[in-house]
Amino acid sequence: MGKSTLENEIEKFLYREVRLLDQRRFEEWTNLFSEDGYYWVPTYPNQKDPYKAVSLFFDDKDLMRTRLSRLNHPKIHAQKPPSRTVHIVSNIEIDQNHDTPGEILVHSTLQMMEFRLDKQTIYGGRVQHLLRKKKRTFELAWKRVDLINCDGVFEPLAIPF
Repeated sequence: MGKSTLENEIEKFLYREVRLLDQRRFEEWTNLFSEDGYYWVPTYPNQKDPYKAVSLFFDDKDLMRTRLSRLNHPKIHAQKPPSRTVHIVSNIEIDQNHDTPGEILVHSTLQMMEFRLDKQTIYGGRVQHLLRKKKRTFELAWKRVDLINCDGVFEPLAIPF
């Protein structure tokens, strides 16, 4: 059985999202989020509430803009030289149990390879995107990335997953 038009549209959206990150087009990536959207990377498995524990990232759209505009600033020492990344998205599934009108909950897996200062780091995890249909595309209500090693030790994190 072939993929539906909706599944194809969602795949294209997710592939575009990570391509924007890999190309360091951070402003365009941020613009994929709704005005009330947020990006969350918990610090421990099965974390339920970002307000009750520290997170690796828990950014609303304003904080995303601030954080990501700094990454493109010519004097940012934490990204000299800038990281090069490749994101791989797979196992994309629409959650058939999510039944809020106008919303689509999507599950996927992610692998991100980052190369900087002669060191390659690999991150992997499970991702949830809550999408809202917007004209001919989607907008992100939120994105949650559950890294498989979320409770491990990290070098400073700069590039979103």
